[in-house]
Amino acid sequence: MRRILALSFALLTATPALAATCGNTSSGFEAWKAQFAQEAASAGVGAKGLAALAATSYASKTIAADRNQKSFKYSLEKFMQVRGAATIVRMGRARIAKNPTYYAKLEQRFGVPAEVIVAIHGMETAFGSNMGNANVLSAISTLAYDCRRSDFFSAHALAALRLVDKGALSSSTKGAMHGEVGHTQFLPGNIETYGIDGDGNGVVDLTNISDGLASTANFLAQKGWKPGQGYLEGQPNFRVIKEWNAAGVYQKAIAIMASQIAQ
Repeated sequence: MRRILALSFALLTATPALAATCGNTSSGFEAWKAQFAQEAASAGVGAKGLAALAATSYASKTIAADRNQKSFKYSLEKFMQVRGAATIVRMGRARIAKNPTYYAKLEQRFGVPAEVIVAIHGMETAFGSNMGNANVLSAISTLAYDCRRSDFFSAHALAALRLVDKGALSSSTKGAMHGEVGHTQFLPGNIETYGIDGDGNGVVDLTNISDGLASTANFLAQKGWKPGQGYLEGQPNFRVIKEWNAAGVYQKAIAIMASQIAQ
């Protein structure tokens, strides 16, 4: 604890910089943290968030995963095979059949069909069975430091630190390799913007299934989902599915699986 507090103080008193300097190896990560801490403090991040930043370490496995996203280069047929689309469809139908009232209320509240939410849930974490084992703060900080997409992930890193201040994340929170959290793998900035307390306990916790699925439906609704209109490629709501993930094969797979779940 003393080491963390001392490092936090050092980060706060480092020489000001206009922007933290990105890098492509681990060698500059500690210097980047010192610079980024000042940006974070200026953006309103408090002591808990700064201490969490100080405790992060360079996530080499995250960088390896970021450089090796081969599945998005597959054909649609291969992608769906590799991601277990048939299993997701079968299990998705069973989940809705087991708890139809819950999914009907979710659809009524947000206007997004249950099969779309279930398809995303299955694709992202196999229905919550694999939410990731990477340290979220280290992963997101490493990607903010890495030059490849520094601007994009810096915003999410700041959001993560603010969520630490609020108690929604901590230095020990686990998630996916790119810092995504919960049942449907939200990046921290999206938790801030679209996170919903689905079970009404006063806490937005996306590792809780009610919060995770409500937040997913809210994301799609806020992105412009049109209730009652189609979501397959070429239909109005396919544009909204594209907001969820930038990969074309992923977008098409979600729409196809959802339509099969609904059959």
